[in-house]
Amino acid sequence: MGTAMYVMAVSTVSDDSKFWSALKRAHAKLPKGSQWKLAVASSDGVKAVNVITYASVDGLREFFEAHAGDHATTEYFEADAANAIGLAR
Repeated sequence: MGTAMYVMAVSTVSDDSKFWSALKRAHAKLPKGSQWKLAVASSDGVKAVNVITYASVDGLREFFEAHAGDHATTEYFEADAANAIGLAR
């Protein structure tokens, strides 16, 4: 795996309990060198933001969709770690 970047996964969740259950299973299968930095949901459970270090945005998209894609619609972005608060640079 090359240099990992911070990837944001911003989800609109259709099934809150199944989404988070799927992500718990995904967490256990995270590839070596990747780290789950943040997992947070809105108080109504409709929106979720996950920040994960991964080799690429496309790679995380494939991994995340394989686990939680049936329970949310998710957009993926490389995070601007240099200008973030709370992420290592």
